[in-house]
Amino acid sequence: MGMVTLDRDSAQGTYGRRPGIPPRVIIALVIAAFSVFTYFASSSYNPITESKQHISITRDQEIALGLQAKPQMERQYGGESRDIRKQALVKEIGAEVVSKSDASKTPYRYEFHLLADPRTINAFALPGGQVFITQGLLSHLTTRGQVAAVLSHEIGHVAARHSAQHLAKQRLTEGLTGATVIATYDPNDGNSRASAQVAMMVGQMVNLKFNRNDELEADRLGVRFAAESGYDPRSMIKLMEVLRDTSRSRQPEFFATHPNPENRIEKINAVIKEQFPQGIPEGLRQ
Repeated sequence: MGMVTLDRDSAQGTYGRRPGIPPRVIIALVIAAFSVFTYFASSSYNPITESKQHISITRDQEIALGLQAKPQMERQYGGESRDIRKQALVKEIGAEVVSKSDASKTPYRYEFHLLADPRTINAFALPGGQVFITQGLLSHLTTRGQVAAVLSHEIGHVAARHSAQHLAKQRLTEGLTGATVIATYDPNDGNSRASAQVAMMVGQMVNLKFNRNDELEADRLGVRFAAESGYDPRSMIKLMEVLRDTSRSRQPEFFATHPNPENRIEKINAVIKEQFPQGIPEGLRQ
């Protein structure tokens, strides 16, 4: 029996490196799988919105985040207003909305702040209950109901846990887009750079969609909270009209973080009809 010999090709086929999945693709798949698992494994039921949410932080952490960010936000808009009367008005209306609506059933420590900036037209809320309105916006409001509409909308963001929900979605998006970049990017291939850029753009668009949906849900909750606290929910429509009219002379910062009022008025009217099919109750304050 003669010796068995292997030629170069057969040796290469037996012992050489076999083609397979590139290491970067394996790493990308692991990152993507971990991101998806972490996102869907972190969920809780929100009784205010009556929906299941994917959130990765606790309510105590939300409160801590809001308190931590509060000083920076105040500095950005000129600090707390020195107008004691207007400051008291904002706090009074905000506390009234919370105490008389289902927002009181949430565990958050709502605090209301009037910021001194006279030119910026905006209102916003931090996670955990820190709610802000600028003096620039307040100066354009003519009734308590309009102030209540602004604050009810921002309270809606807090009660719906939008900041925490967005944080979880952002982490998921970053994980998936990061995995895509790792899987598709090849330093020796110029075309792969374009693929990486597309992946990042898709991630940004996904988060933008989430933001728009959050605003519409906050409008829905704002209508509900305003009415529960004794204010006519149609004041929110008046608020949108004020913002629309203000935009003709200058562009409010409000538009950078909220959908255009013109597009929201129709939706708010639909929400009011849905929540009050028999008509708005009498006696609600404007």
